[in-house]
Amino acid sequence: MAIIFLDANILFSGSNPDSNLHRFLLYLIDRHSLVSSPYAIYEAERNILAKRPQWQASCADLLKKVKTVPDKALAVDAGLPDKDKPILGAAIAAKCHYLLTGDKRDFGHLYGMQIEGVTVIDSLSLAALLLDQDV
Repeated sequence: MAIIFLDANILFSGSNPDSNLHRFLLYLIDRHSLVSSPYAIYEAERNILAKRPQWQASCADLLKKVKTVPDKALAVDAGLPDKDKPILGAAIAAKCHYLLTGDKRDFGHLYGMQIEGVTVIDSLSLAALLLDQDV
């Protein structure tokens, strides 16, 4: 069972109950441990309220199944903007196997890389990896 940290953009997009990402997160919930941090959750909820308020109930339901881990400062230089450092810091502190993010602009240079034991990955790559393991 993998421990998977959900970035704010994954929580946001995954709160759309009609999306493939939402279905993928439901698949992950049954098989792995999903975690996020107050920092990521706040950002996702803020964006949902501003951009997609109709997703609020779905977000709340999703968050009931996601463990909240403490925010943590990033202690390594990963070439991230300040706003993204707490995301990777929390994933490392929680000893996650994966940091699931769709933020290609800020995390793209880290996709597929392992930093302090955490592999930064996008949803399609994680799906391919985990589905191969489940077969």
